[in-house]
Amino acid sequence: MIQIDQLHVHFGKFIAVSGLTLRAVHGQVFGFLGPNGAGKTTTIRVLTGGLRPTAGTVRIAGHELPSGLDAVKPLCGYVPDTEDHIEELSGRENLRIFASLYRLPKQRVDEALGRLELSEAANLAVSRYSKGMRKKLLIAREILHRPKVLFCDEPTANLDAHSTGVVRRLLGELRDEGTTVFLTTHNMAEVEEICDRVAILSRGRLVECDTPTAFMTRHAERQVRVEYDVDGEHTRRVFDQDDPTARAELAALVGAAPELRVHSLDFRFEDVFRKLTGEAYE
Repeated sequence: MIQIDQLHVHFGKFIAVSGLTLRAVHGQVFGFLGPNGAGKTTTIRVLTGGLRPTAGTVRIAGHELPSGLDAVKPLCGYVPDTEDHIEELSGRENLRIFASLYRLPKQRVDEALGRLELSEAANLAVSRYSKGMRKKLLIAREILHRPKVLFCDEPTANLDAHSTGVVRRLLGELRDEGTTVFLTTHNMAEVEEICDRVAILSRGRLVECDTPTAFMTRHAERQVRVEYDVDGEHTRRVFDQDDPTARAELAALVGAAPELRVHSLDFRFEDVFRKLTGEAYE
């Protein structure tokens, strides 16, 4: 559904994206990750027709960009990280405007409101909406026309736990319905929960692309944390299970400290990200 081949984007001497090649298939949540300045926003601007690449080819549903933009636009939805609602109108009225632009039946508005749990607030002015409700209304707007590709920039940022769950569930449903969701997020738990495949960028280049499980399997560091008390003092140590010396020390400690408490350390996707890029995702 999304094909990127040797994409380069330069701004004068500054190289924002260098040689990026990616594939995102039909009915997939594709995570697009990287530290600030990695080239994520630049790539999405190319994919959504807002920026012409310096070199390389980009295709969505077989249409090359930017020449095929008119054919691509009706197939896509874009959820940015900022809202631009008409404040004095209700949520329903905002959606009806966009439904009319797409020449969609009126029931699509109520359907979208229901999927984002906004039905009860549908007739309230958007000026009375919370930040979370505004974000959900923005997502509702972008699924009105049932896009084949949905670009989402931080869709759960600033949402409470319940609303985050609503949005994640929706993205999973859209995937099951055949939509390709192209997702940027700073929430690594979200990556593990809903992404089928993940690409990590750093300084404009692709570092690695795989499933979250494959990432963690390949890069996992097998460690255990042990805790014990000696002469009233609490001690905590971490041992690398792949280090023969550490294993021998741990075995000796097990025999010497009967009250030893041993905990395996879960390897999180955030650890993978930091290992591959050398940066925390903030």
